[in-house]
Amino acid sequence: MSARDRLIVGLDVPTIAEAEKVVRTLGETALFYKIGYQLVFAGGLEFARDLARDGKKVFLDMKLLDIDNTVAKGVENIVKMGMSMLTLHAYPKAMAAAVSAARGSDLCLLGVTVLTSMDAKDVIDAGYEYDPHTLVLRRAEQARIAGMGGVVCSAEEAKAVRKIVGPDMAIVTPGIRPAGAELGDQKRVMTPADALKAGSSHLVVARPIVKADDPLAAAKAILAEMDGALQA
Repeated sequence: MSARDRLIVGLDVPTIAEAEKVVRTLGETALFYKIGYQLVFAGGLEFARDLARDGKKVFLDMKLLDIDNTVAKGVENIVKMGMSMLTLHAYPKAMAAAVSAARGSDLCLLGVTVLTSMDAKDVIDAGYEYDPHTLVLRRAEQARIAGMGGVVCSAEEAKAVRKIVGPDMAIVTPGIRPAGAELGDQKRVMTPADALKAGSSHLVVARPIVKADDPLAAAKAILAEMDGALQA
């Protein structure tokens, strides 16, 4: 895959108008977009369909988690939308239901391991007995066993996760920050080049692009850094 295939621009903006502006601004520079809760609740599902119809790839970041039947029925409808990727929390029963519902389609299901905004204290406060690294590896193994298309983890864990999931599963890493960029609410971050070298297959970059003074220049700079890492 080229850098353009691997870069997922996070449309973390409050309105469809702002999302449309980002897409227009980036033009053919960006192929892949992430749509999450913020935009979904502003009409983002129809916008996601429009992007797919226009030939863009869409990563629908819904982090599904519910009873098996509800997850399965939701995935069945998301398949019909033409999405490329979908997230759900990496709970074994939810993943098994989603895999069954998506079988035969091109939808890549991603198990969310541990959010990149969480550190060791956050994981303990949430009631888990594992540190973030151990919990990520446990959930990555469960995702592989379930037949998922990939996992979402921080780039800090990508190298270890790659050893568990093998060469074919996607490793999608948010929390990507170019050198010198503000961290925001992210706690486990890495630069684009280092993330690819660590084993990430796709990088999710939102604020460093969509909040930049010149989003197109920011995207091109990140792609250039990614190209350099891929060719090294």
